[in-house]
Amino acid sequence: MPGLPARLAAAHVICDVVQGGHRLDECFTPFAVPNRLAGLDARDVALARSIATVALRRLGVIRRALSLLLEKGLPRQATRLEWALIAAAAQILFLDAADHAAVDLAVRAVRLEPKTAGFAGLVNGVLRNLARRRDEFLALAESGEFDAPPWLAQRWRRTYGEAETKRIVQMQMREPPLDLTTKSQPAFWAERLGGVVLPTGSVRLSTRQPIVELEGFADGEWWVQDAAAALPARLLDVKPDERVLDMCAAPGGKTAQLASTGARVTALDRSAERLKLLAANLDRLKLHADIAVADATGYSAQPFDAILIDAPCTATGTIRRHPDVAWTKKPSDIETLAVLQAKMFDRAAAVTRPGGRIVYCVCSLEPEEGETQVAAFLRRNPDFRREPVDLAALGAPSEFANRDGDLRTTPQMLPNEDSRLAGVDGFFAARLFRRP
Repeated sequence: MPGLPARLAAAHVICDVVQGGHRLDECFTPFAVPNRLAGLDARDVALARSIATVALRRLGVIRRALSLLLEKGLPRQATRLEWALIAAAAQILFLDAADHAAVDLAVRAVRLEPKTAGFAGLVNGVLRNLARRRDEFLALAESGEFDAPPWLAQRWRRTYGEAETKRIVQMQMREPPLDLTTKSQPAFWAERLGGVVLPTGSVRLSTRQPIVELEGFADGEWWVQDAAAALPARLLDVKPDERVLDMCAAPGGKTAQLASTGARVTALDRSAERLKLLAANLDRLKLHADIAVADATGYSAQPFDAILIDAPCTATGTIRRHPDVAWTKKPSDIETLAVLQAKMFDRAAAVTRPGGRIVYCVCSLEPEEGETQVAAFLRRNPDFRREPVDLAALGAPSEFANRDGDLRTTPQMLPNEDSRLAGVDGFFAARLFRRP
């Protein structure tokens, strides 16, 4: 049945992410285990990804809507019904799909599995009621009340306040733009690709065209990088011929920024597979870096002039681009990652020359991974001092800095009347100098 394989794949992927903890991006690679895309053509893969992405982005409100329609809850013996219902609900509420097609294909999907076949009538009734009450549930969606996991929303209210948290959640529920960092001539590439140049110098597009088909990709003239993610490498203020270490470098966007300055860059990562992707990206961009497979917490080398620590983190600032993060992370991850970040931070200090500098950054909204982490580092390492970021040099608005002068962006910043051109990833970055 046309369209059925894509719906089945989407439902399986949603399950793999929410129940199995898999990353959404990894589910759509050729090496995914389990592989839900076997036998699908490119069009079906794109459809499956679209359904799964929207379902995860709006999972909170979808589950709320289904709970109102399933008065007795899901049948215990057929819990896999949930994933088929979620995939279909995403199409009915948030995608340009015909209601009858979404309902019919969901019914066909549950009939394929013996444990769920007997509930085809239930699925049919629930989804038809969902379509009839669409306006009611879309109003619920606009409130943003149910879209962030409760534990995350509670944390953000404590850190950012009620009003800011609401704006953060609402922005994270919108489709993100495509941001590019160009090797040169951002205005030229913005005009060629139908985008705009942001005040920070990134090129922002609203296109849905495949990246590899865009002009300049094959020639290595630019790479994809969120506008906020492009700022930490610039804070390092690298000069030609300086020795620079990029910790946790893969997939290589920040490495490319550093290498384009003419510095001698070492790209470090513990994952050999991810470094293969970095090497391929640098090859396309015609840039060079020395690649090292190693654990950053135990890395030793001659002291570097500058070090970028793009530390592993909960990535809660990237939920708009990676909606799976909201449903795969848990509170205990923050503490676990904070310990790892501290070890990397101290190791970087040990291989920074006197008079050298470190930029520490995370794409997390959690202060334990950002502000608190830097404060603890400075207490442990009194030979380092903080230098406030120069927002004017970055072309960034004043709201991009916190009270300590560190870079702190949240998703609702950089507003635009067109929501497809608004917002940035949530990022934290601090610039630290070692005393001579």
